Amino acid sequence: MKMKIAFLATGIMGAPMCRNLLRAGHSVAAWNRTPGKAKALESDGAVFSASPSEAVKGRECVVIMASDGPACDDILFGADGVAEKMEKNSLAIVCSSIPPETAREQARRLRETGRGVGYADAPVSGGEKGAREGTLSVMVGGGKADAKRAMAILRATGNPIHMGAAGCGQLAKLANQAIVGATIAVVSEALLLAERGGADPKAAREALLGGFANSEILRQHGARMLSGDFAPGGPAKYQLKDLKTVLNEAENTGLRMPCAAAATEMFARMIGAGMGELDHSALYKFMKEAA
Repeated sequence: MKMKIAFLATGIMGAPMCRNLLRAGHSVAAWNRTPGKAKALESDGAVFSASPSEAVKGRECVVIMASDGPACDDILFGADGVAEKMEKNSLAIVCSSIPPETAREQARRLRETGRGVGYADAPVSGGEKGAREGTLSVMVGGGKADAKRAMAILRATGNPIHMGAAGCGQLAKLANQAIVGATIAVVSEALLLAERGGADPKAAREALLGGFANSEILRQHGARMLSGDFAPGGPAKYQLKDLKTVLNEAENTGLRMPCAAAATEMFARMIGAGMGELDHSALYKFMKEAA
């Protein structure tokens, strides 16, 4: 079924996701705080909206891909928030990476509007490449009915899987970010070890891709590390933001995560060195320069 969708925040990930929704035949109204980023989607068939309120008018679904929890809260409940302006019985899908408790609170507040607005938290993994190619891993939290509606829409962007109640999509994303952060750190160390010892790091990476060490991080980010391409697909500052949320959630559940803690410290040092806008694979660059 083709839907009338409002897509709010069309940045690095949001813009290609929006394009894939358009290719799937959905009608999309696009808004971004930097208007030019949303206006650029007009050539793909999107309707440019000057404000979130304008974007959600007459739309059955609102997808939000803002940078963090406070930005999403502002879009939903701020001075020009859309919570009270969304169509009755429409659906809010938050694809941003936010704390699980923030997702649960957003779902509660939308219920309390009395407008029948559904909610799904649906963070994604796969980076800019996955967003462009429509191959994202989409981790969906929410009630069964809301999740079913969300997944029908998000299949245009990748592979959506229902994780449980509201907030559970964010829990799965935190697990993802713990693995990604720690793996970027150890791949950086491993390639530096090979290089420092006298081996060709490009040859070492190629050999490792054929064994148990193979991973998407080694494949994609390992190539970035060795080519020096650190244009942000996933900025390091957001990796640190997510790792801090991982540790906070772990503390709330009484779980120790020493690997995630070590990765968090390394990314904090990288951001402290002024490299937060680079791709998170630039941890390799930071470690190489620091050594």
